[in-house]
Amino acid sequence: MKQTISFKNAIFVVVFALGGILSYGQEQPKVFGRTIDPAGINPANGKIRCATNEYEAYLKEQDPGRASRAEFEAWLAPKIEAAKLRRQASPDETNSIITIPIVVHVIHNGDAIGSSENIADGQVLSQITVLNQDFRRMFGTPGYNENPVGADMEIQFALAQVDPDGNPTTGIDRVNLGMASWNESNVENTLKPSTIWDPSQYFNIWVCNFGGDLNGVLGYAQFPNTNSVPGIGTGNGGSTTDGLIIGYRYFGSETLYPLGNYEWPYNEGRTSTHEIGHCFGLIHISGDNFSCTVNGTDSQKDYCPDTPATNDYNYECSVVDTCPVAAGFDMIENYMDYTNDTCMNIFTQNQKNRMLGVLASAPRRASLTTSDVWLAKEEFTALSGINVYPNPANDVLNITASNGELPENYTIHNSLGQVIASAKISTEADLSINTAGYSSGIYFIKVNKGNQSKTLKFVKN
Repeated sequence: MKQTISFKNAIFVVVFALGGILSYGQEQPKVFGRTIDPAGINPANGKIRCATNEYEAYLKEQDPGRASRAEFEAWLAPKIEAAKLRRQASPDETNSIITIPIVVHVIHNGDAIGSSENIADGQVLSQITVLNQDFRRMFGTPGYNENPVGADMEIQFALAQVDPDGNPTTGIDRVNLGMASWNESNVENTLKPSTIWDPSQYFNIWVCNFGGDLNGVLGYAQFPNTNSVPGIGTGNGGSTTDGLIIGYRYFGSETLYPLGNYEWPYNEGRTSTHEIGHCFGLIHISGDNFSCTVNGTDSQKDYCPDTPATNDYNYECSVVDTCPVAAGFDMIENYMDYTNDTCMNIFTQNQKNRMLGVLASAPRRASLTTSDVWLAKEEFTALSGINVYPNPANDVLNITASNGELPENYTIHNSLGQVIASAKISTEADLSINTAGYSSGIYFIKVNKGNQSKTLKFVKN
């Protein structure tokens, strides 16, 4: 199969595109004023996998109108059913893919690109690749599973191509805020509000170096809330803080981009997958209540009956059954557990229904599904370099120019970010890429023009 991408007078339509081990002799750590339950701390390394629950309690304290979990579930349940009925009535919509535009704010302290918290473009791109593999249950990738309840979420992610002022962007926003590390107060009152892009049009991700009371935290996210309904209030959550924030060592994939800055065992990009799950309405599979009780609506757990009963957070990749009175082993491979990155590879059908219900109805989530800022709005004709990320075939792509002229240099990178080929191609040529050896997925093309570069994307169906 060949796909032709024209670089002559073309408008590119884009199709897709935290630190420190805790000492157990110390006082139990607090995050957002809440003491972390010992079960929420990895006993092997002292890391706090996720601080979203503590953050949600903090947001509720700041905004009493914000819905409680019970109120949120009462609001969401009919939305889920409505989404299911729509899909049953229109089976053709089954393959209708939702694209979420992302901006990644890389917050640094003046370090060179690729050094410390000012992570390289390749590390950012590797994270977008992981998200698409995981949310699309992409065959031949670590995001694929053969579990009967495993689901393709039919959600994909693309870096923004247009910034809030209408100018072209790579979707990677590097900001020097002059601080070496960030605690809760500085994150919520300075970092997020001063850098956020319109959260109704962009899904905001911040990557920084955590410190102070966030030392040891991998990341946390803003849970969605209801729209205005009687008895619940508006409570949409702060529009200056919406998104997820993550320690820079836990962002991206060391497998896809080994030259980045990572910390094992959270070095394959699954912290972002987990936190986006929260942003789109998912709960930890244990239900955070350490109970094995399950009823018709699964209300003592995560409201997803197809995730087996679990009464604890799991940290290892070994089979375990924390609820032997209920059917099934713990789903340690679920993205909403606490296991290491290499364990995780599944969202379930019930989790998909929750996400689609949220994306159809929740404020600032529904608007993301119709935002077109991930589509390039301008022409880019001259090109002096092409980098394809990732190249799963791990060898030279078969690239030809329609007019046969090859006056300018280009390079091709494999999935590890290594240069595997170099040649020349005309600035006025149509570029054909032989993708026969590629699995279905989303790939990046980085085009260099002098000192400028632009990241484009293409899809192999």
